[in-house]
Amino acid sequence: MGIVLSRIDNRLLHGIVASQWAGRSGAQRIMIIDDTVATNELTKASMKMARPTGMAISIITEEVALNNFKAGKYNDHNVFVIVKSPVTLSRLVDAGVEIPELVVGGTTKPEEGENRIKLYQRAYANDQEIEAYKRIRASGAKLYAQYVPADAIISLDEFLR
Repeated sequence: MGIVLSRIDNRLLHGIVASQWAGRSGAQRIMIIDDTVATNELTKASMKMARPTGMAISIITEEVALNNFKAGKYNDHNVFVIVKSPVTLSRLVDAGVEIPELVVGGTTKPEEGENRIKLYQRAYANDQEIEAYKRIRASGAKLYAQYVPADAIISLDEFLR
């Protein structure tokens, strides 16, 4: 099957993601794609402890993810992908990986002088990230913002024109 849900979240795997989004995804595997986290054994260990019971977890670099998807490694898995930036997902899309649904959760607030627009209460994006969102949506992905599943879905269409 491959990716069934993807999420942008600057904290990657944390309580809300593990307790609410993981179950909603219907996935068998959580995949965290982040070059920094994948090479930090302490951070990886703490995220592995947050893994929901009954779900496998992969914490891998973008290069490993691209190679694994190209090799068909996850064709027989339902995968919930979590990344910090839409740029990572747009590179997957550019490589032919299908992303059916992308929910934008929380991102970091802009630093002083940083040019980022507010997408909704908890998410901001710069020009490069807006372009990445556009490429992801153009691939056919359903794209929206929602912090927890009980929140109303927020359209991002006005930012992606």
